[in-house]
Amino acid sequence: MENSRSPFDVALTQFDRAATYVEQPDHILEALRVCRRELIVNFPVRMDDRSEKIMTGYRIQHSTARGPSKGGIRYHPGVTLDEMRAMAMWMTWKCAVANLPYGGAKGGVTCDPRTLSVDELENLTRRYATEIAIIMGPEDDIPAPDVGTDARTMAWIMDTYSNQCGRFTPAVVTGKPLELGGSVGRAEATGRGIAWVTAEALKHRNMPLEGATVAVQGFGKVGAPSAYLLEDLGCKVVAISDVTGGYYNPKGLDVRDLLCYARQNNNLLAGYPSAECITNDELLAMDVDILALCALEGAVTECNAPSIRAKLVVEGANGPVTPEADDILTDKGIFLVPDVLANIGGVVVSYFEWIQGRQFHFWTECEVNEQLHAIMVRSFEQVLNMAQEKKVDMRVAAYILAIDRVARAQALRGPCV
Repeated sequence: MENSRSPFDVALTQFDRAATYVEQPDHILEALRVCRRELIVNFPVRMDDRSEKIMTGYRIQHSTARGPSKGGIRYHPGVTLDEMRAMAMWMTWKCAVANLPYGGAKGGVTCDPRTLSVDELENLTRRYATEIAIIMGPEDDIPAPDVGTDARTMAWIMDTYSNQCGRFTPAVVTGKPLELGGSVGRAEATGRGIAWVTAEALKHRNMPLEGATVAVQGFGKVGAPSAYLLEDLGCKVVAISDVTGGYYNPKGLDVRDLLCYARQNNNLLAGYPSAECITNDELLAMDVDILALCALEGAVTECNAPSIRAKLVVEGANGPVTPEADDILTDKGIFLVPDVLANIGGVVVSYFEWIQGRQFHFWTECEVNEQLHAIMVRSFEQVLNMAQEKKVDMRVAAYILAIDRVARAQALRGPCV
């Protein structure tokens, strides 16, 4: 049985569970249950055969109470308004947990980028950027890469916006190529943050980092760096999956060898010789120390949560565990590090990139990673302290911390925000 709950319904349920602990006026909390601005655009894209195809895109801003909105742009066939609303709300809480001066946003185009040529992708991106430029800007709304987009996509958006403004504006997007004002360390930032927060969680649970067994669902821009950076910390990655299935080796996988293999095989792991093929369900149910969920939302529901045997679950993706599954994992004594804490590394280094772009002063990779590590450790400790103080799980604790920070800003600024 598949999870039938919509992403935004899940996001609202998570919000409501935590909001009861937040001592803020009801009208302010009610305002945070909705997105402030929702833009839907339908636009033509010139295809290689000279035909035009109408595409639908979105840009959703959940909150700007604490600063300009920030969030990725996703190209995927499953992009919907409901999903964008949920992602924008989750982004608000991420920024607040990390104590960044941002609100949350999300954007996307309903398409399959794998079926589009480079020229078609550029045409799509530049037209989409033009359509959302009315609410985008370095002090208004700052996009970043997400599923189906990358640094090249951000370069096209930045160039389109800069041409419209008549000046080079690198701070309008983050996740750009280094040659155009991107930040060193940005590509691995989310995975690096996941690795570091996992280390903190193991320390809290009195579990050794060296030799800890890991299963990773997803081998994309989040899953792959998370896997090899955990391996670098001394963990043993025994299972990894991508869209072609799961791959298991009880002696441990060589994650960088997997990555090299994927790069030579259309970014897919199919046929990898040094592992046994397993199903996604088998990977989720593996008896490991750490299960890192780095694919898409809704991966763990009330249907498969009872089979989870990992001691620690870390949400690298956005919304991979439903509220019903949360309850089951809690009852089983599984410690969960929620997405709004675990995967904040990307937006943290995006914030660093934004600062560098506005100042035209660039940091070394050592400086970036040092600052990222400090924020990841501080954020974990603050959420853990809240969980212990309120006697709640880590997700509710993270939401309490985030909602209170956003609500306070909203109250101070007044009802027009």
